[in-house]
Amino acid sequence: MADAKLFTRGRTEELRDELRQSGDRRDKGFLRKKTALKKIVANMTMGNDMSSLFPDMIQCMQIQVLEIKKMVYLYLVNYGRARPEQVQGAIGGFLSDCNDRNPLIRGLAIRTMSSIPLPHIVQALADPLRHGLQDQDPYVRKTSAIAVAKLYSSDHGRRLVEHEGYVAMLRDLLADHNPTVVANAVSALVEISDRSTDISLRLNATVAGKLVAALGECSEWGQIYILDSLLSFVPQSHMDAEQLAERISVRLQHANSAVVLTTIKVCLYLMNYMEDETLIRALERKMGPPLVTLLSSGSEVQYVGLRNILLIIQRRPAILQNEVKVFFCKYNDPIYVKLAKLEIMYRLTRDENVSEVLAELKEYATEVDVDFVRKAVRSIGRLAIKISSASDQCIQTLLNLMQTKISYVVQEAIVVIKDIFRRYPNQYESVIGTLCENLDALDEPEAKAAMIWIVGQYADRIENSDELLEDFCFSFREEPPEVQLALLTATVKLFLHRPTAAQELLPKVLKLATEEADNPDLRDRGFMYWRLLTSNPTAAREVVLCDKPPISTETDRMDKGMLDQLLLHTGTLGSIYHKNPNTFIRTAKPKYLPDSPALNASSRRHRISPQGMGVSTLRPSSSVPKIPQRQSTVPASPQATRSVSQAAAPDVSPPERKGTMDTEDDDNLADPYGQLGDLEFGSGSGGGMGGGYETDAPRPRGAEEDLLF
Repeated sequence: MADAKLFTRGRTEELRDELRQSGDRRDKGFLRKKTALKKIVANMTMGNDMSSLFPDMIQCMQIQVLEIKKMVYLYLVNYGRARPEQVQGAIGGFLSDCNDRNPLIRGLAIRTMSSIPLPHIVQALADPLRHGLQDQDPYVRKTSAIAVAKLYSSDHGRRLVEHEGYVAMLRDLLADHNPTVVANAVSALVEISDRSTDISLRLNATVAGKLVAALGECSEWGQIYILDSLLSFVPQSHMDAEQLAERISVRLQHANSAVVLTTIKVCLYLMNYMEDETLIRALERKMGPPLVTLLSSGSEVQYVGLRNILLIIQRRPAILQNEVKVFFCKYNDPIYVKLAKLEIMYRLTRDENVSEVLAELKEYATEVDVDFVRKAVRSIGRLAIKISSASDQCIQTLLNLMQTKISYVVQEAIVVIKDIFRRYPNQYESVIGTLCENLDALDEPEAKAAMIWIVGQYADRIENSDELLEDFCFSFREEPPEVQLALLTATVKLFLHRPTAAQELLPKVLKLATEEADNPDLRDRGFMYWRLLTSNPTAAREVVLCDKPPISTETDRMDKGMLDQLLLHTGTLGSIYHKNPNTFIRTAKPKYLPDSPALNASSRRHRISPQGMGVSTLRPSSSVPKIPQRQSTVPASPQATRSVSQAAAPDVSPPERKGTMDTEDDDNLADPYGQLGDLEFGSGSGGGMGGGYETDAPRPRGAEEDLLF
C-alpha cells in the first residue's frame, strides 16, 4: 500500500477494529498490523485525535518487531503526557525492551522513556539508563547520553540526574573508544551546563586534546558538538592556545558550512589567548578562503555567512582586507543578501580600493530596487566620511547621481551630503546651489530636514535663504515633527546671521511652534529659543551658532569587548541578530570571555565580565551624536544624564550640589571595572589556576579536580 494513501482521515472506531482484526495468526509478518499502525500514525500526524486507542497500542508493545516498536513508541511519546494514568501500563513493556537482546530496541526504549517526562516514567528509567550508559553496544551508550540531557530539561528528571550521578558517567564517556559516543556525551554535557546554575563544563588541556583527536572519525554534527565544547577550555598559557588552534585549523577545509563556522568561532576565541602576532596573522590568512567559500552556497547560507563575516571583520579586519571584490553584488542576489554585502563592502573599503568600490556603488544606484539604491547612495556618503582622501570623488559621484533627477536618489544624496558638510565644514559649500535646484523634488521628512539644516547652517551664504525657509513654512502644520524641529532651528540661525531678513519670519515660526503645535518637544524648543533670544541674544548666538563637533565613522563600530562576546555565538541566531542570545531567548545563559593568565593585553583591556555588566563599554550608536567635551565612553545613565545637564547649565547648579555619593557614582562611571580589584581571584597559589579561572563559575558538587569540572 502506497504511503500517500495512508494519509486519509479515518474514524477511530474503524482503525481500532482494523488494529484488533490484524492480530490473528493468518497475518504473516504482521503486514496487516503494520498497515493499521501506519494509518494511525498518519492520522496522528494530520492532527486527528487518536488518544482513545491508547490501550490497544500498549498491547502492541509485546510484538518484538522493530518497525512496529518505532510506530508504537512514536504514538506513546505523542500522547503519553496527555494520559499519565494509562501510560503507566506501558512501563512493564518499556523495562522489558530495555533488557532486549537487540541493541536497537534497547536504545529505542530508553529514548522513548526519556521523551515522556512524567514522574513514574522518570523513576522507572533510573536503572535502565544507568545500565545503558555502560552498555556494550555504542548505539545504546550514545542514545543514553542524549537521554540524560533530555531528562535534565524537566524538574523530576533533573533531580534524578543529580541523585544518580549521571553527569559523572557522562564525563567518563568522554574517554569512550567510539567517536559518536564521545560526541553525544559532549553534547549532553554542554546542554546540561547551559541549563544548570551550579554545573559548569570546563575542559583541561588533556581532555581537550582527546576530543580534538576524535574529530576525524566523527560525523559532521559530532564535529560541531566537539568543537563547540572547546569554548569550555580556557588556555592557561599562550602555547596551549596556539597548539589547539593549529590542530583544529584543518577543519576549515570541511565541506559543511556549519563545521567551518564553528571552527572559525573556536579559532577566534583562541586568538584572544595568543601573543605571537606572526601566528595570529597566519591563522587569519587561513580563515579567509573558507569564509569566501560560504558565498558560493545558497542564498540563506550566504546570508548567515555574511552576517557572521560582518562581525568577524570588525574584530579581525585583516582576515578579508584584500577580498572586497568578492562581496560585489550579483544581479540575481536576493535583496537581503545585497544589503548585507553592501555593509561589508563599506567596512572593507580602504584608500587602495576606494575607486573600485565607488564605481560599483554608482552602478548599484541605477538599479530598480529602491531600498537597494538608497543603501548604495548612503554608502557613498559614509565612504566620504570614512576616507577623507576620497571625499572629492564621493561628492562628485553624488552630484552625478543627482543629475538623474530620480526623486529617491536625489533625496538620499541630500541626506548624506548634509553629513559630509558636518564632517568637512567650509569645504564643499560650492555644491549648495545644486542642492537648492532640487527643492521641488523633496517629499520625504528626512530629506526635507537635511535640506532645511543646510539652508539654516549656511544662511549667511545663501542669498535667498529667507525665501527658501518661508516656502517651507507654508506647510509647517502638516509637516512631521522632524521637519518642524529642523525648520524652527534653521529660522533661529537665519535670524542670528541676518536679523533683518528673518524679522517677520521668526515670530511667525515661534508662534506656530509654541501655540499651535501638539508635539511637546517642539513647544519646549520654541519656548527655549524665544526666552533665550529675548533675554540674552549674545548667549543665543553662542549656543545656536557654536562650532559643531565633526562627525566620524567611529560610532559605527562595536566595542571590541562586545565583539568578543558576540563572536562566542558565531553561527547561531545571536550572530545574525548581532545580539547576545540572552536578550531574546529567556532561558539562554550569557557567555563571557574567561579570564586567564594567557589572555592578551588587547582582549583583557576590552573584556566584558559578569561583574561588569552593570556598566556597558559600548560606544554610542550611529544614530546618537556624540556629546561635546564628553570624555567617558559610558552610555547615558541616570547619573550620566544628570552630569550632562549640569554641564549644560553651570549657573543653575552651584558646585556645592555634588556630594560624596555623586563623586563615588561618577568614579564608578569613569572606571566601570574599578570595583573588580576588590574581588579575590585564584592567583595560581595553593590549588588555584590563576586568572580567576576557578571563580568564574560555581563549582559543582563531587567534581573531579583533574578532568572536567
